[in-house]
Amino acid sequence: MLIQPRPIDQTSAAHERIYRTLRAQIMHGELSPGVSLTLRGIGKQFDLSMTPAREAVRRLVAEGALTLSSSGRVSTPELSNERIEELAALRALLEPELASRALPRAHMALIERLQTINAGIAEMVAKQDAAGYIRTNLEFHRTLYLRAQAPAMLAMAETVWLQMGPTMCALYGRLRRTDPPHNHRLIIAALKAGDEPGLRLAVRTDVTQGLRMLAS
Repeated sequence: MLIQPRPIDQTSAAHERIYRTLRAQIMHGELSPGVSLTLRGIGKQFDLSMTPAREAVRRLVAEGALTLSSSGRVSTPELSNERIEELAALRALLEPELASRALPRAHMALIERLQTINAGIAEMVAKQDAAGYIRTNLEFHRTLYLRAQAPAMLAMAETVWLQMGPTMCALYGRLRRTDPPHNHRLIIAALKAGDEPGLRLAVRTDVTQGLRMLAS
């Protein structure tokens, strides 16, 4: 007997596409803090009905990527200084631990990959591409942390990145970067040397330094 393939749930596929696209845009700082979104506008952007747009927005609100006011207004987060400090503290806890767990698996192929990504960050800085800078910067960290083999911890870190995406874009404009993050070179050097304390310090400094400047 032939088994017929199950039909694709078109609504679920549409909702997933909206969710993943908006999630990436928010995480990479392509939307500024406080930008309002409407279900109608999202549906029009993706040429879809409001039903999958509503489900995608619901998931993003649950993750803290979007905020929902009592009046029903949906927008990207506008973070207070206290919230920035809290999220910076979370990064300082999670990311050095992820890097430490990745260290035993930091073989030369990984180090070479991180060096390549860091060169890409330099290109984004030269082009003054804020969203590109944020995207490649997060790729640098994610590539390292995947070696930690700690998916729950990485998922928590990504939730923090997601909440901070719009604010990171604002931070980039304030810092006026002209070169790649110095601490990335320290991270790579610590990986080469197998220096766990140095790696923890470099990661902690890298993920908190700029955020604390923004909150000051």
